[in-house]
Amino acid sequence: MVRRQGRRIRSVAVAAVTPLRTDGEPLLDHVLLAVDFADDSPVQHYQLLVGRSEHLRGDLEHVVIGVVGGLVAYDGLWDTAVTEWLLDAIRTGREIGEIRFVPEPGATIAQGSPGRVLGVEQTNTSVSWGEQSILKLFRRVQPGINPDLELHRALRAVGSAEVAALQGAVEGVLDGEPATLAMLQDFAANSADGWAMALASVRDLFAEGDLRADEVGGDFAGEASRLGETIAVVHADLRTALATREVDPRVLATAWHERLAAAVAEVPGLAEHAEAIHAVYDAVAAMPGALPTQRVHGDLHLGQTLRTPRGWLVIDFEGEPAAPLAERVRPDPALRDVAGMLRSFDYAAFHQLSQWDQSTGWTDPDHDSQLIWRAREWAERNRSAFCDGYALRAGADPRDQSVLLRAFELDKAVYEVVYETRFRPAWAPIPMVSISRLVAEAQSDAGV
Repeated sequence: MVRRQGRRIRSVAVAAVTPLRTDGEPLLDHVLLAVDFADDSPVQHYQLLVGRSEHLRGDLEHVVIGVVGGLVAYDGLWDTAVTEWLLDAIRTGREIGEIRFVPEPGATIAQGSPGRVLGVEQTNTSVSWGEQSILKLFRRVQPGINPDLELHRALRAVGSAEVAALQGAVEGVLDGEPATLAMLQDFAANSADGWAMALASVRDLFAEGDLRADEVGGDFAGEASRLGETIAVVHADLRTALATREVDPRVLATAWHERLAAAVAEVPGLAEHAEAIHAVYDAVAAMPGALPTQRVHGDLHLGQTLRTPRGWLVIDFEGEPAAPLAERVRPDPALRDVAGMLRSFDYAAFHQLSQWDQSTGWTDPDHDSQLIWRAREWAERNRSAFCDGYALRAGADPRDQSVLLRAFELDKAVYEVVYETRFRPAWAPIPMVSISRLVAEAQSDAGV
């Protein structure tokens, strides 16, 4: 019995096969796999584009799956002949069985460039064609329109310049409902990942013996401010493109209380902060009136941003992949995204600190050292700069809603503790340190 993300797999079965290319070399099939887990959770579906060839090129040997009908089967995304066919199918709007290749009206799709796999991530595989087009194939397929495709279509409709423009999509059917298989976008050439830029900035600060964050050449605060502006504009564009609603703050607080109780049961180390965290959630429940909600990114952090020569772009609107689709498409207060980015600044600072200080001393709130002071300074400076930029475009400072913002940060940090404990135990102290800070700030504000 094998495992996926720590879960035992009971069985894997072929749920459907759609022949896409039936003549010439190579043949190509869309294969949908049904994965049954030993914990009796619902069956999950995953897709493959399977190429089949009589004579396999040597550069494809590392993606061989096996032999089917006397032909060598392999992961077709690595074959330039397959990716050329795939791009042409989107450009020409082919329909094969229940699979539709859908170009966006007026989109300019790459031609004459070989496809190149950029990386295989936990939930998708990306292929680029030169510096013009990039395809994201969602490895896991779920019933319903993927929010990444839905929100990019909505933002394209209002002319948003803060996302890579959508060029097309591949859509199918699962359990009788529409399903998103892949999406094609403009390629963000000459871009830098926001997480990598932030880590480099922290490294520059740690390397300087006697300079403050604002004196170091790699100071990130200016970029953090511009990023805040970008997120505010994206939120405004989403409000223009899609409906807004309201939520009773008690509904939010109830969900947070339930998640915290489940988290404490799994990570007992959270128990010492549970009472203080519950008090923050109770303060939100006591807020008068309803809170405005809208479609948001849902999983916003520095790794979901790209710095291009023209400015920042926001990517990956899929939401938290492990969450049910109904939860990922539910409107939320915009502060959820703000809180996610504020958490990301803490992560950047303290992840680097954990690499520089191999002891566990930095996890003690009362421990003091130059590196800890610098990490805190960097995080606070960039958190503040991000909020400054957001306020500039939004017309309202998110810090003015400190009770709600802190609750969103704590809910995110509690989620992070559980995630890190499961998959990256060495990182678990990072959100725990943030929780200590956040509850201390809440108690200070309350006069405790």
